[in-house]
Amino acid sequence: MNLILLGPPGAGKGTLAGYIKESLGILHISTGDILREEIKNNTDLGIEAKGFIDKGELVPDDLVIKLIEKVLTKESNRKLGYMLDGFPRNESQAKKLDEILKKINKPIDQALYLDSPLPIVIKRLTGRRVCRKCGAVFHVTNRPPKKQNICDVCGGELYQREDDNEQTIKNRMEVYQNSTKPVVEFYKKKNILRTLDGDQESESLHDDLLKALNEDGKIH
Repeated sequence: MNLILLGPPGAGKGTLAGYIKESLGILHISTGDILREEIKNNTDLGIEAKGFIDKGELVPDDLVIKLIEKVLTKESNRKLGYMLDGFPRNESQAKKLDEILKKINKPIDQALYLDSPLPIVIKRLTGRRVCRKCGAVFHVTNRPPKKQNICDVCGGELYQREDDNEQTIKNRMEVYQNSTKPVVEFYKKKNILRTLDGDQESESLHDDLLKALNEDGKIH
């Protein structure tokens, strides 16, 4: 199955992606993870991308598209279903993605849209903490670690990302409304959009996800 995850930052796409990987076992392509790896390795792309991310701005299309195409066209990935997380984020990218998918004959089955308002997004992202060693994600209230500032998975130090502050989040949401919301309409016109409530509890979200995926009879 080939999927796209859409929604504002902090809507819960990471949680949804976890459910999908567990249910379908498909390739998870996260632009955020790819970019953070580039930043961690201090590559030219990573250095350039960090400048945009730290200001709460989106990384330019040409940089992201090159990364996505490389992953999708990799020979070892061609037989796998995929789940795109964080891409496309504007209509131009969506059209470019269609061109790439047409070349490899792997069209999108569903675009899953997680809808969540600004107050919820701010609460989620300002409380988010990430492990410096393994990248595991926690939350100060929703998913606190057993020991303060210590990762339950590997014992690494937890930190707050530079872009997880209220003003930067508001900037990111404004950019999202202007650039990414049209992508929702793009896939709605293609009749492959499924909208999920990003405010609900994890179990309810999981149930809604299964219903959405089962509409096409892809899982049982």
